[in-house]
Amino acid sequence: MTKAEYFFRILILGLLTALGPFSIDMYLPGFPAIAKDLHTTVNEVSLSLTSYFIGLAAGQLLYGPLLDRFGRKKPLYVGLVIYIVASLGCLFVVSLNQLVALRLLQALGSCAAAVTSVAMVRDLFPISENAKVFSLLMLVVGLSPLLAPTVGGYVTTFFGWHAVFIVLGGIAILLLFAVIYGLPSAYKPDHELSLKPHTIMANFIKVLAVPQFYTYALTGALAFAGLFAYVAASPMVFMKIFDLNKQQFSLLFALLAGAFVVSSQFNTLALRKYSSAQLIVAALSVQVISGIVFVLLAVSGFLNLTTVVAFVFLFLCCLGFISSNASALSIAPFAKNAGSASALMGAIQLGIGSLATMVQGISKSYSLVPLAAVMTISSILGLFILLIGRRNIKNNVEAGKGNVPVH
Repeated sequence: MTKAEYFFRILILGLLTALGPFSIDMYLPGFPAIAKDLHTTVNEVSLSLTSYFIGLAAGQLLYGPLLDRFGRKKPLYVGLVIYIVASLGCLFVVSLNQLVALRLLQALGSCAAAVTSVAMVRDLFPISENAKVFSLLMLVVGLSPLLAPTVGGYVTTFFGWHAVFIVLGGIAILLLFAVIYGLPSAYKPDHELSLKPHTIMANFIKVLAVPQFYTYALTGALAFAGLFAYVAASPMVFMKIFDLNKQQFSLLFALLAGAFVVSSQFNTLALRKYSSAQLIVAALSVQVISGIVFVLLAVSGFLNLTTVVAFVFLFLCCLGFISSNASALSIAPFAKNAGSASALMGAIQLGIGSLATMVQGISKSYSLVPLAAVMTISSILGLFILLIGRRNIKNNVEAGKGNVPVH
C-alpha cells in the first residue's frame, strides 16, 4: 500500500465515520428555530436526537450481518441512498413527530457508513495498527464537531434550519461516489452465512460471549454515553443557561471538540510506551474523579461558563484516549465476522447513548445537574465494568504495548 493509498483510505473511512456525528452536530444551532417553527420546546426537539441514536443502534444490528453476507460495499450503497432520501424528507416536516420519524430513517441510512468503516479497518489494515488507524479516523471525525456546528449556525442564520438537511444530503451524495471509486473491496463475502433471524442472533450471542469484546465494547459505550448527554444538553446549557448566540455556541462547541481530536492524536504517541488497556484505565479514572467534582459543584450552584467548559474539556480529552483503544480491543478477536462485531459494538454504544440523551430530553428544568450526573455515572459504570470484565480475558492485553492480541 502506497502512502497516497493509505491517506485516501483513511480519509474516506474517516468521512464515513463522521457522517453520523456531522448529522448530529450540524443541526444543533437550529434547535431554537426548530422549536419555534414546530411549536414545541428546545428540550423536546432533542427527542429528534434520541430517535436518531435509536435508529443508529437498531440499524447497525441489521447492517452487520449484511456486510458479512454480501460484502462491504453493496449494503453501504443502500444505506447512503436511504440517508439521502430521509434528508430531503426533513425539508417538508410540519410537526415534531414528523421530524423525529425522519431522523430515525436518516439514522438507519447513516449507520451503514459507521458499521462499514469499522469493519473495513479490520479488513484493510494489520491488527497491530488498528488502534493507530482508529486514532487517525478520529482526526477526520474531529472535523465534524469543529466544522458542523459553525456551518450549521451560519446556514441556519442565513437560509433557515431546513437548509441544513440539503447540505447533509449533498455530503452523502459525494460520499457515495467516493466509496464507489476510492475504496477497494478487500473482504470476500461469505455467501453461506444465513440471514435467518435465529442464525443472526446466534452469531451476535457468539460475539457477545467473547470476554475481550463485551468488556471493551461496554466500557467504550459507557464512556461515550457522557458525550451523547453533552451533545443533547449543549444547546440548552450554552444557549439558554449562559445566553450564548448561535455563532458563539458554534465556536465554543468546536473548541471543546478540539479536545477530543487532539487527545486522540496524542493516543498514537502514548501507544509507543503504554498498552491500549493501560490508557483506558488511566483516562477513565480521570473522568470519574473530575466527574464527581463536577456533580458536587453543579448541585451546590458554584458553576459558571468557564468551569463548565473546563469540566467538559477534560472529559472529552479523556474520551479521546478511551475511544480508539476500546474500539480496537473490541474487534481484535474477529476477522470472518468483523461486520457483525462492528455492528454489535456500535449498537451497544448507541443504545446506551440513546438512554443518556433521553434523560436530557425529558428533563424539564434548566439545570446543569442532569448533565453532570449522566457524565459521571456513566464513567463510574465504565470503569467498574472494565476492572471486573478484564479478569475474564485469557490473554494479558496489558502486555501489548499498543499491539492488540487476538484470541
